[in-house]
Formats: sequence, structure tokens, C-alpha cells
Amino acid sequence: MPIANQNLKYLRKLRGWTQEEFSVKLGIKRSLLGAYEEERADPRIDVLEIVCDIFKLTLDDILRKDLSETKGNYIAKRRNLKLATGRPDIPFVPVKAAAGYLAGYADPEFVDELNTFTLPMLAGGNYRAFEIIGDSMLPTPSGSVIVGEKVESIDLLKNDSPCIVVSRNEGIVYKRVQKAGRSKSKLTLVSDNPVYHPYTVNAEDVLEMWQAQMVISKASQQQRWDMGQIANIVTDLQEQVVTLRKRIN
Repeated sequence: MPIANQNLKYLRKLRGWTQEEFSVKLGIKRSLLGAYEEERADPRIDVLEIVCDIFKLTLDDILRKDLSETKGNYIAKRRNLKLATGRPDIPFVPVKAAAGYLAGYADPEFVDELNTFTLPMLAGGNYRAFEIIGDSMLPTPSGSVIVGEKVESIDLLKNDSPCIVVSRNEGIVYKRVQKAGRSKSKLTLVSDNPVYHPYTVNAEDVLEMWQAQMVISKASQQQRWDMGQIANIVTDLQEQVVTLRKRIN
């Protein structure tokens, strides 16, 4: 049933659903939906009946018609719309998609499957949004969404610029990036929260870098320091100062 397999994939993308989201609606495993879309298995009739109910189609439509030709190629239309309006769709990478992103970041098909949104204040450019978890960049709270613009050349990046850094060994992290002087082989990643020590990565291990342009977070997520956190930070800084003095002396 190659037409049915192709139609499943087309209809999912028509709604902007990920395989995980669509598989939940169909009551099947994501891996099985993947097998259908990649034509490694034929979709069951009961699954196709659910698809018909969702999209108001008949089994004849799904089994015998190429819906992408009947209704136009949605993905192509969406790409053309980006160019026409000058306001780009911003693919969103939630935490749950981070592992898949490392494998599929350069695959247009994978990126097209990500949910997207637009922001009226951003026109032109190449943007991507990432959800961050953790307190290493406080006061930016955990759960915030960082909207970054693609860094095409590290030479154009100013020191201490906040960036989403995608690398082979560290995965997806949000840090301030410092270039190591004349050496272009190392980058130092620094947290805004001084409890976390800076560390270096090999520039050749960095797959992508997105310079932060906007931070989106819920009003209820506003982070406040408590006295215990402040005391720990002060203690940590004092220990670092003592260590530095010993090295100097």
C-alpha cells in the first residue's frame, strides 16, 4: 500500500504533527507509525479508518489517491510562504526532542516535522527555538524557550554572547561563549549562575550555534534567589579566590 503509506506521512505534516503526536491520536506506537511512513509495513485497516475520521476522508481516498497531488504539496507551500512574507517560521525543539535533534538537525525532513511559530519582531534571518532545563543560566528560569539566530561564522560572534550550542559531546546547552584568544580550536562555555564552573569544548565538536535573540518564559516561572543559594554562591567564589591566590603565590 505505498500510496496509503505516503498519504499518512503527508496528512501528518499537513497538520504539523510529530510522529509521536500522530501515533498517540492513532493509538499505535511511534515506531509502528515510522514503519508505515517508511513503507516497511502496510498500515492496518483499523488505523486507516481512524485517519479517515480525523481528516474526513474515505478509505478509497487514502488507498487509491495521492493526496499530496490532489491538494497541493503543503510543505512546498509553507516554504514558499516563508519567502513571500519575510517572516520566518521558527522550528521549536522541546527538551523531549533534543536527542532526536542531534541526529536530525541537518535533515530538512526532520526539521519540517518540528512544530513552528512566528514572532512579529523577527523578520528575515535563520532562527530556531530551544527549550532549556536547569538553573545554570539563572536568572533565566528553567523551562524557558531561547530563540536563537544561526551563527554562520564563529569569527563574527562577540565574546560572552549567549548561545545555544549544539555539540557531539555536550548535546544542546545554553551558555555564554568565549573564544580562546588566538586559538580557534577551543571554546569556553560560561554559565550565568556562578555555581557552575566554566568548561571548554573543541570547536570541531560543535555542530551548530544559535545566538540568543529572545527569551520566552511564563510569568509564573520568574526565578528568585533565596538566601541559601546566595550563601552557597559566595562560599564557592571565596574558595575560587583562595585557590587562585595559592597559584599566584
